[in-house]
Amino acid sequence: MPGFEYRAIDRAGRRARGEAVAIDAATLQRELEQRGLTVLDVAERSDNATRAGDRVPHAALEDAMRALAALLPAGMAIGQSLDAAGSTSPPALRARLLDIRARVERGESLATAFAAHGDVFSPAMVGIIRAGERAGDLDAAFARLADQLERQGALRARLLSAAIYPALLAVVGGAAVLVLLLFVLPRFAALLGDTGAALPTSTRLLLGAASAARRNWFIFPVLALAATALGAWLRLTAEGRRAWARTLLTLPLVGAFRRETLAAECARLIAVLLKSGASLISALDDAALSVADPLAREALVRVRERVRAGGTLHGAIAEESVFPPLLASLVATGEEAGRLQDFLGKAAELFEVRTERGAQRLVAIAEPAMIVLFGAMVGLVALSLLQAIYGVNPAALR
Repeated sequence: MPGFEYRAIDRAGRRARGEAVAIDAATLQRELEQRGLTVLDVAERSDNATRAGDRVPHAALEDAMRALAALLPAGMAIGQSLDAAGSTSPPALRARLLDIRARVERGESLATAFAAHGDVFSPAMVGIIRAGERAGDLDAAFARLADQLERQGALRARLLSAAIYPALLAVVGGAAVLVLLLFVLPRFAALLGDTGAALPTSTRLLLGAASAARRNWFIFPVLALAATALGAWLRLTAEGRRAWARTLLTLPLVGAFRRETLAAECARLIAVLLKSGASLISALDDAALSVADPLAREALVRVRERVRAGGTLHGAIAEESVFPPLLASLVATGEEAGRLQDFLGKAAELFEVRTERGAQRLVAIAEPAMIVLFGAMVGLVALSLLQAIYGVNPAALR
């Protein structure tokens, strides 16, 4: 739906400017006139940001939900609250909030209006809004949304900061090895070849590898393109995402870390949805639609079917190898105590802490491993060259 900018005069004679979305300019003009405005001008925005491909920053989404949670208890109507939240948001998010307001004013429910922008608002977010709408407690629903987004952003930031140094080390170390192979070693090969002296076996092998790398330099960009294509396949196709998810679960050390990450995400989603007033089946439905990992999504669907058939939640979770056994134990305790949502929240907090510690352990292992690997490669090069130089010196002196 296109976005428009308009200028109008209100009933008090004050000039007003604003933005709105509508099917066309004539429809928007009629809507503005029904609100008591005298329309002076309506023009389509040149920076139309309602396309699904426009990215909405996580922090901007959190700020918008926080604004709605603060404005609604103050007595502001939902339409005005959406306008106010959108006024400080980036264009991509502002256009969506304006479209949501237009849909609500046409009679759609708030949850349905949010669901129309599924590229930004996940099914879990829509489920929280729907539950809050049914319970007449929208301000609390938006507060839970803001808290959930804040926790997700904080955890993602901590994991990203932990991965920056190993990634930088891998890039710099790989670049250093390529410089040695393509530029440094070929110069030594020419220098040592002019002496006519017999070279040690290790030096010959090393110089042969450097010469082959220099002759076939085009292999390196081809490998980079192949890695990029593989990454795109793993990220953008259902088969690739499934293969990558299965690979992560089977890797040593990484598998346990991945299970705890998925347990934290799923427990948090279900807990927030239950606290918002959703039923367990509805919470499992929305959580399954919101989880990005395909194996976890399929596991939640199976859990939902078992619960719908009359099984317990902890029993259904225990049958899934995607989740660690500790999650089923915590859920069982919560069901026995009649405090399922509280124990799911505690489980999410526990697994989030374990996830962060697991990331730190993986980084602690990866950093020295890469340092030793690149150090061994550089040491091997230096040792081979020193052997050749020591072998050449006596002949050069004669």
